[in-house]
Amino acid sequence: MSPRTTLQAFMQGTRDVLPLTIGVVPFGLITGITAMGMGLSPAEAIGMTLLFFSGSAQMVVMQLMQETALPITLIITALVINLRFLMYSAVMAPALGRLPRRHAWPLAYLLSDQAFALNTARLGVAQPDRPAFAYYTGTAVMLWLGWNLAVILGIFVGTGIPEDWSLGFTIPLSFLALLVPNLRTSPMIGAAVVGGALAVLCIDLPYNAGLLVASLGGVLTGLGLERARAHSPDGTAHASTQEDL
Repeated sequence: MSPRTTLQAFMQGTRDVLPLTIGVVPFGLITGITAMGMGLSPAEAIGMTLLFFSGSAQMVVMQLMQETALPITLIITALVINLRFLMYSAVMAPALGRLPRRHAWPLAYLLSDQAFALNTARLGVAQPDRPAFAYYTGTAVMLWLGWNLAVILGIFVGTGIPEDWSLGFTIPLSFLALLVPNLRTSPMIGAAVVGGALAVLCIDLPYNAGLLVASLGGVLTGLGLERARAHSPDGTAHASTQEDL
């Protein structure tokens, strides 16, 4: 049943995203443990987490910091890894693109892989009685809270977690769980294939540059395919989008 009020939409968003929020807890724990292992203070680790709100970018930047990479390298790497959010924004724009800035800017900060994965499935078929802004806010806020609490837990109690729990194995699994259900359009499939291929081919590049190359290649491929489909001369872009979904 679709929510008919703002509060109902918000609460449904929090309920729908709860399984995904639980799934990011191991990733957050590892992020907190890694930050402390690098010698960061709790305040520095928490501040970095609040600034980034991107586990993948934060983990890569911390690895580059351990390798004493140049500051400009850290900044460029983080920006390239997060370029995928440009594609996310373009996909979600039809449902949320007309929000006033006082709403759009906070939601831009709260955008995550999990929120995008869930909202594209629900907002793509949004009806007038489903407040899209409230639903998105419910998913995004719940994920933000879950992620930051998990990192804080890793910072303060991470050393007591047994190594045989193998929490590191949950990171690729969590991203695979998000990736596979969203391979529904040709731009998404193209971005995944190119990004994955480049990641394998460039794995031996220094300073983890292979991840940067793979991220940039995947994002550019997805954007290129999306633009090509949008400007299709036969005017079938809209129809193909519906078929892909």
